[in-house]
Amino acid sequence: MPERPLPLRDGVAASSHWLPPGHWSCPLDYLCQQFAAISRSEWQQRLAGGLVVNDEGQPLAAGQPLLGNRRIHYYRALAIEPQLPGGEQILYQDERLLVVDKPHFLPVAPTGRYLQQTLLTRLRLATGIADLAPLHRLDRDTAGVMLFSLDAASRAAYVALFAQRAITKSYQAIGRWQPQLAAPMVHRSHIAAGELFFRMQEYPQRPANSETRIELLERRGEWARYRLTPVTGRKHQLRVHLAALGAAIAHDRCYPELQPEAEDDLSRPLLLLAEQLSFVDPVSGEPRQFRSQRQLSWPVD
Repeated sequence: MPERPLPLRDGVAASSHWLPPGHWSCPLDYLCQQFAAISRSEWQQRLAGGLVVNDEGQPLAAGQPLLGNRRIHYYRALAIEPQLPGGEQILYQDERLLVVDKPHFLPVAPTGRYLQQTLLTRLRLATGIADLAPLHRLDRDTAGVMLFSLDAASRAAYVALFAQRAITKSYQAIGRWQPQLAAPMVHRSHIAAGELFFRMQEYPQRPANSETRIELLERRGEWARYRLTPVTGRKHQLRVHLAALGAAIAHDRCYPELQPEAEDDLSRPLLLLAEQLSFVDPVSGEPRQFRSQRQLSWPVD
């Protein structure tokens, strides 16, 4: 590890790569071989722009020999990045925690085609806090309450709350009205990856590994507003459970059926909201409760 963290570039941290034992006379050739999905011209531009550095943060030259058993770091750059809606709101901040109300469509952290258009990068740039880290996951399609750590020393204590299920989370969703959901109920099932790695599915023949409590809040015609309280935290759990019950969440492009790939329709967000988080603070011992200020709008179709 470097003695000091490498600086952010436009709010984005560097990626790291450990060099295997050996010796390479040309970093460009090594990078092209190791990361074949990135073009040679792209690596040339990164090297020329000082975007590939050693552990001390010193830029590597294209003809500078590389020695193995050490790390190099590289910064990503995207020529074209889709612009996503803003509106993230800081709900609370102290010396350890930052609590944010996330909008729909915004990824939490840099991934794929998004670097600047992520909640983490926007918050780093807005607050000037480089050592900012999300404490849990929230899908890009989902809006609502997100917790971030500001303090590396206490970070593990907050992460442990999620692992120990010591945080109560509640969501709101608008999905199809189903008569069997008129009274509060609990849905349990076994959820695992399906044929497509990014989609989950239920396997009735296997022991349950997921549980969601479902409560009807309001009905309007063919649609209903539900409160969802997940006991477990499987990927896409709430979306899979409601779809399995015939109450698929409005504007869900993955469940129950995968829709053709298309650009985001900002007028049709997934109607799923992380409305509240509550827990006992592991450092101060104080009860904490944070609630989203957002409201889900009823679908027009």
